[in-house]
Amino acid sequence: MTNPANSANSGNPATRLAGRREWTAFTVLLLPLLLVSMDVSVLYFAIPAITRELDPSATQQLWIFDSYAFALSGLLITMGSLGDRIGRRRLLLAGAAAFGLASVGAAYATSAEMLIAARVLLGIGGATLMPSTLALVRNLFQDARQRGKAIALWSGAMTGGIALGSVMSGLMLNHFWWGSVFLINVPAMLLLLVLVPVLVPEFKDPAPGRFDLLSVPLSTAAVLPLVYGLKEIAAEGFEPLYLGCLAVGLAFGYLFVRRQRTREDAMVSRALFQGRGFGSGIALNTVAAFAMMGSAYFTTQYLQSVLAMGTLEAALWSLAPSLVIGAAAPAGAALAQKVDRAYVIAGGFALAAAGFALIGLVGTDSLWLLLTGAGVLASGIVTVMSLVGDMALGSAPAEKAGSAASLLETGQEFGGALGMALLGSLGTAVYRSDLAGQEPAVRETLGGAVATARGLGGETGERVLDLAREAFVHGMQYAAWGGTVLLLGAALLAASALRGAGSPAPLAGEPEPAPTPSALAG
Repeated sequence: MTNPANSANSGNPATRLAGRREWTAFTVLLLPLLLVSMDVSVLYFAIPAITRELDPSATQQLWIFDSYAFALSGLLITMGSLGDRIGRRRLLLAGAAAFGLASVGAAYATSAEMLIAARVLLGIGGATLMPSTLALVRNLFQDARQRGKAIALWSGAMTGGIALGSVMSGLMLNHFWWGSVFLINVPAMLLLLVLVPVLVPEFKDPAPGRFDLLSVPLSTAAVLPLVYGLKEIAAEGFEPLYLGCLAVGLAFGYLFVRRQRTREDAMVSRALFQGRGFGSGIALNTVAAFAMMGSAYFTTQYLQSVLAMGTLEAALWSLAPSLVIGAAAPAGAALAQKVDRAYVIAGGFALAAAGFALIGLVGTDSLWLLLTGAGVLASGIVTVMSLVGDMALGSAPAEKAGSAASLLETGQEFGGALGMALLGSLGTAVYRSDLAGQEPAVRETLGGAVATARGLGGETGERVLDLAREAFVHGMQYAAWGGTVLLLGAALLAASALRGAGSPAPLAGEPEPAPTPSALAG
């Protein structure tokens, strides 16, 4: 049977089907998505070489990693709203230029401070690119079925980009200096600057109202402390400083939400939440990101510290699940055209829960079971992300697509940080409990235990390492079962709450099929 909510646009003769031009434009828009995703993980191999060349302090090394993600997450809401006002294509082009220039600055940085500044600029550029690309996909594909396929491909490309970043980094560093990992971005950004004006028409809100400047620092002050606090809790535990960051972020978040609810020119329009599928899509996408990043927190450590793989070897093995992940989202989108989308989303969560359950059975030498569990989990999560993303964007007014995309992606950032913090803390608590009688360095982290075991050497070192690996796997099992319960709950919620949801919003804000001279100029 066909779900009427999913076919609302497909059967409408007034809805224009996308042709070769739109699909070509979509292919071009995947370029910035891939590169922004890759930059999350591109430093995994480069940091030893950067440390030798630039001699950063321990704090500077952390900021070289984290400054990109903080700038990206802190400005997503602002940039999404800005794109609705000045034009999504215009913002995309500005972001591409900034991203390319910042990449050159990062590649040729001569100090740790210069590299951190370049990473911040990369994050700002990424914050313009991410919501712009997803919003443009919403605008290019007016037909619900075509849009569902496009967002499914978009979700798969984003997930693949994160995994590909570490592998590309390793391959580049085998032949070139560390700055080459950033120069990968430059040719793609140049190509984007050439092709986007030709292939992608301009889209923007025809009546955006004034830009609420005060909401910019409020949104940033809400997002940054929350993301920072969650990331640090995942690494260091529930320290008072990090709990304080969460409190500050929540306080500014309350002020930001209150301002959006009381102003006519709010940065986040209340019209976004009038569609039944929007709020649910944001929430379920956040849960999906929680599961994805929470599992990645353990699987990467398992490959490197439990199975003792090198970083490049671990990165290559982590690509193995991508062989099935690539087909999951398009298959889910096709199935959602035949049955109620709520049941497909629920099935995606149930599939991901099964993946977590498999990870819960992993021992200290279970590579294939781990990869199978990770592949099953990621397939379910990518299916969910593509469907709830389509549901949220389709239910939002087309003229607010940039704001809608930015909220979707901000929720994803929160979900990922929360997954690492909560599941990571659960696993760490079990790990430390199992090693209660060991010295502090062994009990603190698996990495510390590996270093201590190497220093001890011999049978003593092997015994310490075996105990630490068993404790880590025990903690990972507990976290996996916790994730299983969460995802089964999400499956039940999706099946009951989303039935019949997700009808696309009226296309009143859509522009003409082809770019007009004024659009190209604007």
